[in-house]
Amino acid sequence: MVKLVYFAWVREKIGKGEEEIDLPASVTNGTELIDYLAGLGEAYAEALQFPKAIRIAVNQEHVEHDEPISGAREIGLFPPMTGG
Repeated sequence: MVKLVYFAWVREKIGKGEEEIDLPASVTNGTELIDYLAGLGEAYAEALQFPKAIRIAVNQEHVEHDEPISGAREIGLFPPMTGG
């Protein structure tokens, strides 16, 4: 079981700020996670339709999409941050 936390427009489109989910063993990195989540329904597919725009944090540390996520307690998904 892993806690997924959604931020900004990802959260708005999915319709929830967080959830706990059992990921299949085939989901081993961020790319596979986004692909898996996009298959969970229309809201997920819409929120994740541009996977390269999504940023990922594993246990509150930013990671690249191809880095392993196994053993993660928490995974955050969010759009690019803007400066200001």
